[in-house]
Amino acid sequence: MKLAILSRNTALYSTQRLVDAARERGHSVRVLDPLRCYLRIAPNAFEMHYKGRVLSGLDAVIPRIGTSVTFYGTAVLRQLEMMDCFTPNPSDAILRSRDKLRAHQMLAAQGLGLPTTVVGDNPDDTDDLMTMLGKAPHVIKLNEGTQGNGVILAESASASRSVIEAFRGLYANFLVQEFIGEAKGADLRCFVVGGKVVAAMRRKAKKGEFRSNLHRGGTAAAVSLTKAETETAIRAAKVMGLNVAGVDLLRSRRGPLVLEVNSSPGLEGIEGATGLDVAGAIVDYVAYRHARRKRAQANSPVNKRVKPA
Repeated sequence: MKLAILSRNTALYSTQRLVDAARERGHSVRVLDPLRCYLRIAPNAFEMHYKGRVLSGLDAVIPRIGTSVTFYGTAVLRQLEMMDCFTPNPSDAILRSRDKLRAHQMLAAQGLGLPTTVVGDNPDDTDDLMTMLGKAPHVIKLNEGTQGNGVILAESASASRSVIEAFRGLYANFLVQEFIGEAKGADLRCFVVGGKVVAAMRRKAKKGEFRSNLHRGGTAAAVSLTKAETETAIRAAKVMGLNVAGVDLLRSRRGPLVLEVNSSPGLEGIEGATGLDVAGAIVDYVAYRHARRKRAQANSPVNKRVKPA
């Protein structure tokens, strides 16, 4: 299999682990910086160049697209899809998951548990918006934040109003959510590959912090999921259309609640906490899907030679 990994930095742990896992399995692999890919778009003719050379013959691509390059990165991925290159996470699925508001609407429509969320645009509606949500504390988060950036805990209604006013002053898109106190600053990262949870860890926020992200000093350990947690993680990834996803859950009195579905989940934390070869699971899944596609194409009536009568 000729595999590409869309990543801006070959030195990143996740990128390097995917490269190593692919090579260990005998696949040809290269890392492509999506910002160095450029596209020619014409009727039924899609072409891509990379650093001055035509890019062709790829069987599959694993996208590791950061939030700062979502627009162009997904355009590059979409072009590769149109050039018949398989990807476990389609461009549209990545765009869905990156928009927290859209993702929450889609998850709620399928009955998945999540923290009650409110959204409003006009300052005149703030008081009623707070009434819809309920009493503080509230969690206020930017719609496209990542790794805990742009997430604020407001301990009182007045604090919530102040943060909301500040975000509106910056013309930022944001959500306001109920605070799940019983989670006690911990969440679950469930790593889903091909409709299965291949690894899971419990992340705990450091003292004085409510965000459990490892980038913010949180700690992680392997965890056994309940049946409900496993099913919720798998369903959440499926709703987003992602075959590789990091699904973040909170344990609450009313069952598992989905916080976020991440389309480019990091590998360092989950592999370090569990000791599992998550990169290998991703590559194996991509290779399996590629082989299945090749068989299907070979058996297609279009590709079978018709004998003359």
